[in-house]
Amino acid sequence: MSGETDLGALLASLTVTCDDEIYVFVTLPQGQTYEKGAVKMQFEEAEGTTLIMTRDAAEASGLAYTFPSYCLTLAVHSSLEAIGFLAVITRELAAAQISVNPVAGYYHDHLFVPVAKREAAEKILQNLQQEAVANS
Repeated sequence: MSGETDLGALLASLTVTCDDEIYVFVTLPQGQTYEKGAVKMQFEEAEGTTLIMTRDAAEASGLAYTFPSYCLTLAVHSSLEAIGFLAVITRELAAAQISVNPVAGYYHDHLFVPVAKREAAEKILQNLQQEAVANS
C-alpha cells in the first residue's frame, strides 16, 4: 500500500496547490473520441465519455461544456485506501455551499471547484489543516 492512511496525519500535512487553468466538463457520445491534447481526465461511462479539459481547448474544438472550475490539488500523498479524508473535506465545502467534483489520482486527490469559489475553498482547506495541527 502506498500513501498515508491516517486521517489526522493527512489533514495536518494538507497543502493545496491550484492550477491556474480553468477546466470544464465535456461529454462525448458513446463511441466518439477526442484525440487532441489538453485533457486532464477521461472517464468512460455507459452514456458516453466524460472529459475534464481546459476551457480554452473545449472552446477551440467547439465542444459544449459545463462547470468552469479550478483544479485544487491536495498535495499530500494520500492512500487510495484512506478512509474519511475526502468526506471531511467535502462536508466542509458543502457547509459553505461550495460544490466540488473530486478526482482521486494515484498520489493526490484533486478538487474541481467553481471559478468564483476558489478562494473560499482554499481558505476552508487551510483552516482544516490548521485545526488538525492544533489538535495533534
